[in-house]
Parts: sequence; structure tokens; C-alpha cells
Amino acid sequence: QVLESGGGLVQAGGSLRLSCVTSIDIASIDRMGWYRRAPGLQREAIAVISRSDVTNYIDSVKGRFTISKDKAKNTMYLEMNNLKPEDTAVYYCNYSPPSHESWGQGTQVTVSS
Repeated sequence: QVLESGGGLVQAGGSLRLSCVTSIDIASIDRMGWYRRAPGLQREAIAVISRSDVTNYIDSVKGRFTISKDKAKNTMYLEMNNLKPEDTAVYYCNYSPPSHESWGQGTQVTVSS
């Protein structure tokens, strides 16, 4: 199970840090990712981190978002900078590839222009 937090309302250009606490040892997970679902669109994977901390991002967030994890806290993070209105979405964490049973409630991020 996962629990996301850290979303909120922010102006364009602002920053937020999302957190994802896992119920199992995060060090044992091969790959985890952050996903988002924008209004009217399908959920998409935006950032992935491997067990060895190799990261990958989609082009639209590359250079603005940073995925990381703290093994001691079983927590994964998504640092989001220079936020844009098109980043408005519900953000989720899950395994990569995602597990249907592991979707959490997500956390809402709203970026105003």
C-alpha cells in the first residue's frame, strides 16, 4: 500500500514536494514511479526511480521535477519546481510498471496561472 501527500494549490512558477510512504521496504522494490491524471486525460507515468536510484522522466517534466527516495523512511519524493498550469492533476505513486492493487487516493496538485 502507498499513501501520497503534499499536494496543494500553487501559482505558476511555484514549487511543491510530494511524498509517498510505502508499507513495505522500499529498498526491496525494483522500480517505483510517480503518475498523474490530468482532467479529461488518461493517467500517465511521469518519473521512475530504480532500486539503484537510476531515474527517468517524461520530457514535459525533465529539468523541473526530481524523483528521489529515502530508504530509512520508506518514502519516495517528487520535488516539483517551476510548476505550470498544465501540471494540474491528481498525482499518484505506484510500482513501475504499476500494480492495480497498489493505487492510492492520490494527491491533488493545482497550478494557477
